[in-house]
Amino acid sequence: MCTHLSGGRLNVAIIQETMRKELLNLLQLCEGPKVTIWDEWLAGPIGLVAQYSLLKEHEVADMFPLRPGSLPTISVKHIIFIARPKIFLMDLVADYILSLRSKQNTPVEFHLFFVPRRSELCEKHLKNRGVYGNLTIQEFICDIFPFDSDLMSLELQNDFRENYLEGDPTCLYNAAQALRTIQQIYGIVPHVYGKGQAAKQVWDLLCRLNKEEQGLGPKGATTSCIDQLLLLDRGIDFTSVMATQLTYEGLIDELYGIKSTTATFPGHKFVSADDTNPEVTARERKRIILNSGEELFTELRDCSFTTVGTVLSRKARIIKTQLDERHNDKSVQEIKQFVSRLPQMLANKQSLASHTAIAEYIKETTDSFDFHDKIQCEEDFLTCMDNERICPFIEDLIAQKVPLTKVLRLICLQCVTGSGLKLKVLEYYKRELIQVYGLKTWLTLCNLDKCGLLKPQTGSRQYSVLRKALHLTIEESELDPKDKNFLSSKYVPLTVRLSEHIAKNKGWAGIVDVIGALPGPTLDQLQTLQPRMVRRNSISSENSSVDNPKVVLVFFIGGCTFHEISALRSISQQEDSNVEFVILTTKLINGNTFIESLMESE
Repeated sequence: MCTHLSGGRLNVAIIQETMRKELLNLLQLCEGPKVTIWDEWLAGPIGLVAQYSLLKEHEVADMFPLRPGSLPTISVKHIIFIARPKIFLMDLVADYILSLRSKQNTPVEFHLFFVPRRSELCEKHLKNRGVYGNLTIQEFICDIFPFDSDLMSLELQNDFRENYLEGDPTCLYNAAQALRTIQQIYGIVPHVYGKGQAAKQVWDLLCRLNKEEQGLGPKGATTSCIDQLLLLDRGIDFTSVMATQLTYEGLIDELYGIKSTTATFPGHKFVSADDTNPEVTARERKRIILNSGEELFTELRDCSFTTVGTVLSRKARIIKTQLDERHNDKSVQEIKQFVSRLPQMLANKQSLASHTAIAEYIKETTDSFDFHDKIQCEEDFLTCMDNERICPFIEDLIAQKVPLTKVLRLICLQCVTGSGLKLKVLEYYKRELIQVYGLKTWLTLCNLDKCGLLKPQTGSRQYSVLRKALHLTIEESELDPKDKNFLSSKYVPLTVRLSEHIAKNKGWAGIVDVIGALPGPTLDQLQTLQPRMVRRNSISSENSSVDNPKVVLVFFIGGCTFHEISALRSISQQEDSNVEFVILTTKLINGNTFIESLMESE
């Protein structure tokens, strides 16, 4: 088990161990040497469950990505395809089987592991391609991928698009199954709250799954270490996605992308003075793993980027002081103690060098006039200034023909903070975008309209009401030191304010009228699946232990940003806080990846 996964009250490492056993049990069904061919989207997430070194111990001789093209001659008995149930992937599987079958001299057994569940449609497609009879099909039920001690993701590639645009509810079923898995492992969560249409649909599906299983006996533990479950539909809060994230981890994701806790950077700033091949290091891309297993990253990740330099300087002084101790006169015992600490000191020094390089890369962007102008424009929208007229900054961006994603993100932010755009403003933006970026842009604009991201203004000013009622934006003079390390453009995500209220007030009491302004139904349920359940730490208990914080599982259906995660962590870390948030999401997103998922390809 990874130690960084077991740092909270909810031991996320149990999820990792459960999924790992599931995979190894499937591999053991194929006795002897084997080759795995992976769906490329799954390679990173499943690497968090079982690394290649572990697979090699179970006779996996080689691994290949599932992509168009041919494979080299394979001289093993078992070839295992591990893929999501997608038609285009089934075509690749069929092509590989037909190709290998024609050129392999030795007999080969083909296996297909569907992740997370098999699909009749895909099986029918394989039959039509004439390869179904060659395959042994299994399910690798890997619903949840553990990212950190307080973060898990389903890693559904296009869940929001599939649900909102294409009307495919498969992602909602997968979300309900993931919650069922969590309750089977950690116990039934007594109190369930939610907001939004997707939240209600997932809850209804979960109830149906529970009813179907009631005859089989209770699956969850008699007590749960999760006190509350909050289901949040991404559709209730687009503002938090469109605003630029200004935390350290958020900016890494905005500028370089974080995939399965790993980010990739240009190599030239990672060249050290004692590097034997500086030219090679500078040319190669540098992959950095970002999780709480690294002490310095844990300290930096939720900081506002403006404070990162101070933290790095302080850390550099501490490391220098520790290493300078070797020059002092010491006894033999003290020397032995120093030598024992030396590997950790050198690891800290390397960690400091890596994060200093990353900070330098980010600073190149954040120091630019363009970045400052964009943040100022966002702040104006978030504080409801000038969001009812054509924005000159957006006009300039269109005229410069900057990447379409950047322009659409700002227009969508203006729209959601203004509860729509005035008709003449909306028509002007559409006309300009189509003239500059081409007629193909019209399909993307239709998609954004369908999702509620680009729409004409109606009578109500929903965002303006919510901003004041839930205190979503904070003036500079009001800033509390506790808030400074998660504020993005002086904005606190709406989803975070709702999570904070649920944790402190044991429900929606006090904001029922306010959340009525948000789209979709409101959930407030008590799970009674197991009448004998005795809650030692229940929130309904009046004498609940102050020393033992309650655990709130916040499930973002449709995606979650690192800014929202940092904000929830910040609340948990406050001195007067008696809550520990654990985040579950269908996918980790930012404004760019979210907009891109809704765009039509050329």
